[in-house]
Amino acid sequence: MCMGFGCNAAGVIGCRIIDSPRERLLAILTNTFVPCNGRFPTLIALITMFFVGTEGTVSASLLSAVLLTGVILFGIAVTFFATRLLSATVLKGAPSTFVLELPPYRRPQFGKIILRSILERTLFVLGRAAAVAAPAGMLLWLLANVTAGGESLLALCSDFLDPFARLMGLDGVILLAFILGFPANEIVLPIIVMTYLAEGSLSGTGSLMEMKTLFTANGWSLSTALCTMAFSLMHWPCSTTLLTIRKETGSWRWTALSAILPTSLGILCCMLIHLISTLL
Repeated sequence: MCMGFGCNAAGVIGCRIIDSPRERLLAILTNTFVPCNGRFPTLIALITMFFVGTEGTVSASLLSAVLLTGVILFGIAVTFFATRLLSATVLKGAPSTFVLELPPYRRPQFGKIILRSILERTLFVLGRAAAVAAPAGMLLWLLANVTAGGESLLALCSDFLDPFARLMGLDGVILLAFILGFPANEIVLPIIVMTYLAEGSLSGTGSLMEMKTLFTANGWSLSTALCTMAFSLMHWPCSTTLLTIRKETGSWRWTALSAILPTSLGILCCMLIHLISTLL
């Protein structure tokens, strides 16, 4: 779980140390409920814009840290809930004992460590990311620049998704940004800005105040920001993480479940938040 805060793909690889196949699967399938570095910028930006403000005072910074900590703790709580749910359904079994044996001390071989770190970890993750990021980038460019009936395909897709997204307290642009952000969670906010501005390429998002003004002009509220944060915390893993899960489990079935489980919980959570805010 702790490795997942840096990168969920690295967290999945770290599950290799778990001897029990059942508990290793539990850890792999629930690793993505903790926010990685790709989701932190979205969470921090939305907290700053809609819940704290951009004054930069000490009290605002403290409140921002408290709210972000609350989001992280919520993600950890959902991790425990999902683990319990899986343990009672598709991954039933008796828990095993955990014994950590310390191996005999050996002098570290720095050359071997660096080589394995580069070849087996860094290049593997970067290679998987590039394999999906390049086609996804081309798809995003085509959707933004190819028009039909006077509208870009990006706008037509967002209009198609809008009715379902409204049930989640979002809009079609936000939901489409999460879908197109499949290669990397960092590009979700830039895609939202690009779609609202009807630009043909990703560009700088500007200051947080400018971004908030743009979002508010397009119907955002505190409820919208809260639902977007919840869905950012709980939705399908990025492409690199899914490919890593496929490699570690050797099964497309478990890979599909690792995407369906957080997405389903994220949709239900957003619908609940939207319902409560509507009633209030």
